[in-house]
Amino acid sequence: MTGSPLVAVIRGDGIGGDVTDAALAVTAAALARCGLPAIRHDDIDAGAAYFTETGRDIEADGETRAGAADAMFLGAIGLPQVRYPNGTEISPHLRLRDIYQLYAGVRPVRAYPHAPQRLADPRAAQLDLVIIRESTEGLFYSAAVHDRAVVEGDDNAPDAVSDIMRITRHTTRRLHEFAFTYAARRRARGFAGALTCVDKANVFASQAFFRSIFDDVKAAHPDIVTSYSYVDAMALDMVRRPWDFDVMVMENMFGDILSDLAGGLVGGMGMAACAEIGDTTGLFQPAHGSAPDIAGTDAANPLAAILSAAMMLDYLADKTAHPAYGDAASLIEKAVEQGFAAGAFRPVEFGGDMGTTAVTRAVLDQIANPS
Repeated sequence: MTGSPLVAVIRGDGIGGDVTDAALAVTAAALARCGLPAIRHDDIDAGAAYFTETGRDIEADGETRAGAADAMFLGAIGLPQVRYPNGTEISPHLRLRDIYQLYAGVRPVRAYPHAPQRLADPRAAQLDLVIIRESTEGLFYSAAVHDRAVVEGDDNAPDAVSDIMRITRHTTRRLHEFAFTYAARRRARGFAGALTCVDKANVFASQAFFRSIFDDVKAAHPDIVTSYSYVDAMALDMVRRPWDFDVMVMENMFGDILSDLAGGLVGGMGMAACAEIGDTTGLFQPAHGSAPDIAGTDAANPLAAILSAAMMLDYLADKTAHPAYGDAASLIEKAVEQGFAAGAFRPVEFGGDMGTTAVTRAVLDQIANPS
């Protein structure tokens, strides 16, 4: 890399453009505050609206350009009325996950003061955990966008459709190595640093294999406290006692479901930041959908996108060996934390009176004038 990092920016559909613009504005302000130049952007058209216009779900060279950048930032993809011919949603981002092997999906779950808390227990106010979701295999392996798995439902089997849960040793070992390293970093920052393997090893051979690889990797990390939970039991515990967990690692579909549940515990999907990390690049996005019903109305909560941008800066600090990008990431995280503590954020999503522009401006104010 020469000069400032290059980020491939895909605004996508619905509120994707709104929250992306907010995240980029906050990123620029944090970088300037840390004395760093602005990040360079390569804007790539992709999504359901682009598919409607062109018959393609991403620009012809978009996948290559996305991989050539130092990181990718995605707003949101999809419109409910637009589908591929097989009836599935427009989803080029799933293909990007596969092409660039973004196997580690990182979903932070953090409660903030004055944000909605769905659990009455006072311990919920301190909730701070991370779900690590494998993002290239599992039940998503045979997703239609990949067009690579044989499924039933053809003339020879008209009354059945089968999807495949694929768990490979290579990808799962990388995932667990990432999870143990992430837990160690959490512990160094004062968290418990404990790691829970979430699976369904009592039923599926693929999940027993997933757990066995966890055990193999665990042997090289004796300092990390580990535990196990079946996914159905974890769904219960995410409501009953989520504060007892720190880092959890799991298969793709399990992570998709539990991370949305966890997002609901801390205010909603407007707070759900996400990173998808591979060995050579990473994709960062709010985990919410495109919400086309509120697109262009200045009603979207941009905080998930803003926090995802902070995760991107933290990633770039490691990738470029330039710790000042990590300082900018911390500045954004502290701005969000202090803004909530001061009661400065009242997103429409939470029943408040602040739309996308107002929430973004409040974050920018916190960066300019930290508490």
